[in-house]
Amino acid sequence: MTNQHPSLALRFRGFLPVVVDVETGGFDARNDALLEIAAVLLDMDARGHLRPSTRVHFHVDPFPGANIEQAALDFTGIDPNNPLRGAVGELTALKGVFEPVRKAVKAHGCNRAVLVGHNSFFDQGFLNAASERADIKRNPFHPFSSFDTATLAGLVYGQTVLAKACEAAGIPFNQRDAHSALYDATRTAELFCSMVNRFRDLGGWPPPPAGEMPPTLARALD
Repeated sequence: MTNQHPSLALRFRGFLPVVVDVETGGFDARNDALLEIAAVLLDMDARGHLRPSTRVHFHVDPFPGANIEQAALDFTGIDPNNPLRGAVGELTALKGVFEPVRKAVKAHGCNRAVLVGHNSFFDQGFLNAASERADIKRNPFHPFSSFDTATLAGLVYGQTVLAKACEAAGIPFNQRDAHSALYDATRTAELFCSMVNRFRDLGGWPPPPAGEMPPTLARALD
């Protein structure tokens, strides 16, 4: 663990939270196209508060044979055939995301990255499927653990929709910019940081020493 960030690794049991958002050609991670991917790295300041830092973003060319549902394109507004997208292949995009993540994991003294996403199972599924197609052996993300901001926001703010949760947290959200991977990842990062920081400010972190915790039910029943 580095002296610059003495508590980030401790905060999440050696995992480095990295916010990821994808835009796709449907809901099937194995058969539908990955069209955009964005990741937002997080830092921790001297007070122990999280904040967004480095952002990476790629438009992605559909893999050969990928299915793309018209309804998905209507929803995101993506035109896969637009040459101005500057799209790259899945392997290039994933390497572009994974390289800074690996560096951040090492810099913060963590063991592995853990994906943070709004309905994180969706982003994680597409990330894992694309990694398998690209035959990437060293995916820096945990293969199944994740932090889901939809669940966390339901607990903290009583809202599960990203726009509504951001509104409750006092984070500006523009519907016209939504469904861009970079925009949604940025807002999700801000939302995640707001919830983690709120929990700390309310006295939830760090936890009290074990000897000061209330007795467990099992101990009370003994």
